[in-house]
This record gives sequence, structure tokens and C-alpha cells, in this order.
Amino acid sequence: MFDLEEELKKLPACPGVYIMRDKNDTVIYVGKAVVLKNRVRQYFQNSRNHTGKIRRMVENIDHFEYIITDSEIEALVLESNLIKEYSPKYNTMLKDDKAYPYIKVTVNEAYPRVLFSRSMKRDKAKYYGPYPSVTAVKDTLELLRKIYKIRTCNRSLPADIGKERPCLYYHIGQCDAPCQGFISGEEYRTSINLAMDFLEGNYAAVEKMLKERMSKASESLEFEKAAQARDLLESVRLIASKQKITNTDLEDRDIVAFARDKDEAVVQLFFIRGGKLIGRDHFHMSGVEDETDSQVITSFIKQFYAGTPYIPKEIYLGAETEEAELITEWLSRLRGQKVHLKVPKRGEKEKLVSLAQKNARLVLNQDIEKIRKEEARTTGALREMAEYLSLPMIDRIESYDISNTSGFETVGSMVVYEKGRPKKADYRKFRIKTITGPDDYASMYELLSRRFIHGQQELIKLNESKTDASLGSFTRYPDLILIDGGKGQVNAVLKALSELDISIAVCGMVKDDKHRTRGLYYNGQELPIDKSSELFKLITRIQDETHRFAIEYHRSLRKKRQVHSILDDISSIGPARRRALMKHFGSLDALKAADIEELMKIPSMNRRAAEEVYEFFHQTESSSETPVQ
Repeated sequence: MFDLEEELKKLPACPGVYIMRDKNDTVIYVGKAVVLKNRVRQYFQNSRNHTGKIRRMVENIDHFEYIITDSEIEALVLESNLIKEYSPKYNTMLKDDKAYPYIKVTVNEAYPRVLFSRSMKRDKAKYYGPYPSVTAVKDTLELLRKIYKIRTCNRSLPADIGKERPCLYYHIGQCDAPCQGFISGEEYRTSINLAMDFLEGNYAAVEKMLKERMSKASESLEFEKAAQARDLLESVRLIASKQKITNTDLEDRDIVAFARDKDEAVVQLFFIRGGKLIGRDHFHMSGVEDETDSQVITSFIKQFYAGTPYIPKEIYLGAETEEAELITEWLSRLRGQKVHLKVPKRGEKEKLVSLAQKNARLVLNQDIEKIRKEEARTTGALREMAEYLSLPMIDRIESYDISNTSGFETVGSMVVYEKGRPKKADYRKFRIKTITGPDDYASMYELLSRRFIHGQQELIKLNESKTDASLGSFTRYPDLILIDGGKGQVNAVLKALSELDISIAVCGMVKDDKHRTRGLYYNGQELPIDKSSELFKLITRIQDETHRFAIEYHRSLRKKRQVHSILDDISSIGPARRRALMKHFGSLDALKAADIEELMKIPSMNRRAAEEVYEFFHQTESSSETPVQ
């Protein structure tokens, strides 16, 4: 039993991270503290100075835990990681989890390559970016191949020179084939240096080269080559036109500003690399209603830069950050060099921040109605459901269904919704083991018993290891269980939960004679639902998804059973040959149509086995009886 007063007395006077959990052991808030003892106590003292969000959070705290750290900056790093892992309900959350592509130049190789990269690693390569879109990267790479004829293969050069024939890129004029020794290392390195100049924004050199190439080809009456040079020149000018010069100091910097409306905010981010605006993006944040501008922008910086591999030298902000010195130190450590956070008040830099803010406001105005509709159909519907069932709150729902065909291959499905959206990573499938025949009640009892026994066993292991590292879908208990069925199925679930001493609300999703949702069976009675409400629509989505998941699993097992039952009747065909046959032919129809010679092409088959397979299917086809599946 968690004794709040006793646990508050045990809090240490050192930096660390505190984790607030509700009665279902769900993490609802993560924070950091310079002195844990002082910070955590503040939540449970007079609430008059607390914001509405903090008061609601404190009301839902069942227990807390904490992790001490050696310094405040370590606490900041840990806080960012835990917020990203748990997505706590009462933290201000960055909704978008975007990754930006890079262009990677393998300068450590004798014959470097210019490649697309999803991440920036700490290796000896040189990276350019991040770029705002995959298309921009691919267009640039294609242009560089055409202009500088840089290799894309994975051959180890110069060790593999001359060992294999040149690839297609050589034959279409987009590679100088260093793999054949057709270009020296020095000449190739010159091409790479020119490509790197291009990536750094030096377009004048390549434009001059292409103009000369076009002019020379025209004078020689090589009009096809002249046209190619002209097209490349247009491509260079197009890429150059998309990059706006912002200043002449050639620094890398990000511009961060935001606009807000009630509980939502949009953050606009401009990427400036080498003094040029190479792209922009926006991010949605939720839970900002009771936050100051400083708190909103601080939350964004912590969550965004904890997940991006590139930190620019300067970050211009539309508002001051909380704990500016601490965050500056953290970002500087991530970058490996000093990072500067600035809030410009005048001049060109202030105009850039203002422009970012205007863009954020534009996006917010465009998206606010869409955001509110999405909120109504997800978390809004959950609030409606909690009020309808007289529950304090609903965040996680688990929905279950049973599927069989006259008792054949009975299976169960577990579908999970969090914050009103499907969480497919937590979906689970079950094959019913102890029940024979079409007994949905007993099958549902087995399904729920196994699910929560498994959860209890995982929780015991986690408590013994004293870590959350392997926290899985079974250890997280739902706020509500939905069952595709009525009174009988609900009672079977309640019996399973009671035997395990688990208390969770259980509802049956009742359908009418036309298999359409008509209401909920809860606490011994059927409750009608307004069919125009978001609650009804959410329940219908969950019911359809649960049914789909169960049916698909059952169908896949039935299909495998049909294939396996036929092939298992052939004495010389064991598991290995069966897999090889199905992998090679893909279907029973293709297997039946194969002759003996074709069957023998499979490495694991000999003539005796091939003849037996052939005779089995052709004898079966000539028989008047249908083989038992």
C-alpha cells in the first residue's frame, strides 16, 4: 500500500526525475527537479496556486516514483527520454514524430559515394541537411549523379577494381566507372569536391561549367549533348531558386516560433543551413492551455532536439525559454560545440522569427477545425464514454472478440485503443486451447484469463528486475474492456477478472438483428446510445476493428490448415519439404499443375518424393471423392 506522507518524507534532497502514476500504474506525468524533496512536495500542498491541469493531474495520482541523477542536466536528459517513451497525459506533448533525411558523403573512402541517409551518425562521413522532404534529397542526388557521375555501388574500391563488369549507371552515362579504373582517384576526388561545393550552396561554379559544356557541344554540332547540358542547368537553377538567402554569415541556425489557440499550438521551424533557408516544417502540440509561452517553447525544444541528430549553432526563438542556461548546456553537449539560444528583438533576425510566427498562425487557423474534429472523435468521445459509464477517466480500451467456424480453429483477438486511436503495436492474437466446439462464453473466459495471467507474470518479473525497460502490452491494464457480445460474454469476462482479483469496467457491445451496434451492456443492463454521437461512432469503429482482426487471423489459420492437411497426407513430405513446395509454387493449384521434372527442381526433392506428390494429386483429381481438409 502506497503511503503518501511516508513516501514524501523519504524523498531525497538531490536532483532527479519524478514519475506520477495513476491507479492503473499508467504514467500520467514526468518532471525533473533540482531538489526532488522540494519539487514533489509542492504538488500535494495548497492547490490555490496550481493551474487547472496540475490540479486535475494531482487528483489522478495514485503513487509516484523517482530516479536520482548526478546533475540537473542528467535529469533533463532522462526527463526528455521518459516523456517520449510514455507520452504522459498531463505533459505538454509534441504530437509529430518526424525524421528528416540527410545527404551523406563517405569522405573516408578512397572513392567516396553521395548517399541518401535517414539519420546522421557519428562516423567519419560528412552530412548535409536535414532536408525538409525525401523528394528534395532524391532530386538532388539524381542531379549530382548526372553532373558529376559519382558511383552509387557498394563495391570496395580500389580493392575490387576490375573484378566485375560496370553497372547500368556507367552505360547510361551517370557513372565514370571507378570500379574499372576508367577514372583516377585524383580525378574522382575532384568530382566529389565539386559535388560537396554544390551541396554547400555554391551553384555558380556548376552553372558556369554547364554553360561551357552546352556552348562547346553546340559549336561541335552535338545538339543532343547540348540539350542535356541545358536540362541540367535548368535543374540546378530550380534547386537554387528554392533556397532563399537569409544573410551572408553562412551560419547554420533554426528559427522556432509558435501560435496557440486554447489547448493546441503549432510550432513553425525554419531550417537555415550555410546562410540559406533550405526548408521549413510545422509541429502540433497539445496540452498548452495552462502553460506560459516560455513553458510551451521549452517543452518543444526538449522533445524535438532530444530526437534529432543535428543541432545547429544558433537557435532563434519567439519566446524566452525556462532554464535557458541548463538547456543551452544540454544542447551544446549534444552538438559537441557551443550552442546559442537567442530571442532577437530587432533587425533581419527578428523579421525571420516574426515570419515563422505568422506561418504558424496560418497553419493553426487552417488546421484548428480539423484538430477540434479529431479531438472530438478521439479524446472527446472517451470523455463522453467515461461520463456515460460514470467512470473517472478512460484512456486505454482493450476490445476482445472470438471467431470460429462451427468450433473449428477457435481464435480470439485483442485490439487496443489509446486516446481514442488504435495502438496496433499492442494488438494480440490467441488460439483457444482448452475449448472444443463453438462455445463463445468459455472461449472468452479462457482468452481473458490468459491475457491477465500473462500480465501479472510480466509485472512480477518487472518488479523483480526493478526496471520499466521491458514494459509490454500485457503489463498495461485498460481503463475499460469492451466485448463483442452481450450478457453471456460480459459475465464470462467478469468471472475471469474476479478469480484474478482484478477490477476493471467491462462493457458488451450489443448488436441488433442486422448486425449493427445498438447499445452497451453494462452493470447488468443494456444502455441505449445516441447514434449521432461521437461515442457511438467510436464504439462502432472499435467493434469493427476487433471483428476484422479476429476474422483475418481465423482465415489465415484456416488457410494454413487446409494446405497442411493435404500435404501431410503424403508420407515423404515433412515440414521442410512442405515449406519448400509452398514457397516455390505459392498455391495448391500451381503445385497440382506441376509435373515430376518441375517438382524435382526444388533442392530438397528427390525423384521418389516428386513422383509421390504427383501421383497423390492426380489420383485425388481422378477420384469421385473430395479429400478431407
